[in-house]
Amino acid sequence: MRAPGDILLLSTYELGHQPLHLASPLGFFAEAGFAPRAIDLHVEKLDEEAVRRARLIAIAVPMHTALRLGMRVARRVRALNPRAHLCFYGLYAPLHRAHLIEEAGGRADSVIGGEFEVELVALARRLESENISYDNVIPRSIVLDKLAFPRPARGALPPLARYAHLLVADEQRTAGYVEASRGCLHQCRHCPIPSVYDGRFFVVQEKTVIEDIRQQVAAGARHITFGDPDFLNGPEHALRVARALHRELPEVTFDATAKIEHLLKHRAMLPELKSLGCLFVVSAVESLSERVLTVLDKGHTRADVDLALELTRAAGITLRPSLMPFSPWETLASYRELLAFIAARDLVDQIEPIHLAIRLLIPPGSKLLELAEVQALVGPLDAAALSYTWSHPDPRMDALQRAVYAAVEAGTAADEDPRATFFRVQALALAVADGRPLPATPPGRSERGPARAPRLSEAWFC
Repeated sequence: MRAPGDILLLSTYELGHQPLHLASPLGFFAEAGFAPRAIDLHVEKLDEEAVRRARLIAIAVPMHTALRLGMRVARRVRALNPRAHLCFYGLYAPLHRAHLIEEAGGRADSVIGGEFEVELVALARRLESENISYDNVIPRSIVLDKLAFPRPARGALPPLARYAHLLVADEQRTAGYVEASRGCLHQCRHCPIPSVYDGRFFVVQEKTVIEDIRQQVAAGARHITFGDPDFLNGPEHALRVARALHRELPEVTFDATAKIEHLLKHRAMLPELKSLGCLFVVSAVESLSERVLTVLDKGHTRADVDLALELTRAAGITLRPSLMPFSPWETLASYRELLAFIAARDLVDQIEPIHLAIRLLIPPGSKLLELAEVQALVGPLDAAALSYTWSHPDPRMDALQRAVYAAVEAGTAADEDPRATFFRVQALALAVADGRPLPATPPGRSERGPARAPRLSEAWFC
């Protein structure tokens, strides 16, 4: 085993979970004889001495928020150790390659996206040579190789108790996180995954997934999140993993993510998934506007959402829609229709309030930029926001989005009941429609309503 300290892996945020983007590469590095130091800056402080010692510093950026935070960390790292090779790795790294390497004054030396682990280890090996040229060090930006995954190495990471928990009825359960597959078969235009994987997905071997779940259960987990972009991209693989989990650990529950169209296509699986421990499924509904769904190439309709709700409820599984209700094609009328739909279908408790405020991001490489109408509406790239700028044709929608976001943020900070937040958002939308000034009703701690649907303690965010 090589001496520890030469390699430093950093994570900033991974949806409130113990970061798999540290645990997975740590497993690959261990197989190769390396002993990196890993720090999760979401719950730990940066060790400046570890930064100064490192030859390779790699920052995990699997999501938008992680990249924004990671860029701040990179500035600090560069100041502490200007000689280290600085690499960003994960889904969002190749999307922003130009900004991270070329336009950011050399802050990053390389980026790796896709199936990054083996390439990251290869980079560490190349950096061991003192005489290697710069051009021979740079790894591939996007890797789409099929990998044999070792068990993720979680022993040196902060305990699961410091991360998101499952909340079900009045009970709180420690939650773990795994991925049974990566990438996606689909090409939804607003999603960053197609820009990197281009319609491909890769399974993580069943044995590896179960071994990872087993070690997290030994560390206290009683619930597992399958964080695959779509658990049902490979339905047979998903069922094998879920059956193996239930067979070995029948008391452990789980949640997963799946497209609306997959919930309809594989509806016969839903009762079995429930029997195997599935409590809820997250699905990217995004909007109920047929115009929006067509532009995004979501592959479902409003009627499909209704049917998916019926099917999951019949199976005893909670459907938790994720939304992106502010885009150039959403209208004030369609936003109000969305709120009415949520209320009428008794979904207020199944949607995190932040999803009432999400605004479309258009990063470099987005499939949306292939559309002429999108090219015509976008402005320059906002380096801080990591997205091309755009304004809604109806200025009221931009004003409403800002007001809704502020209301949700304030409600969350005040521990407001999500139902109360929803009603305040409804009032905002009504005021905009009637041309009245936006109300500024301050949130407050409120008595909780009926028992809430199963959910994680940290709201999903991108």
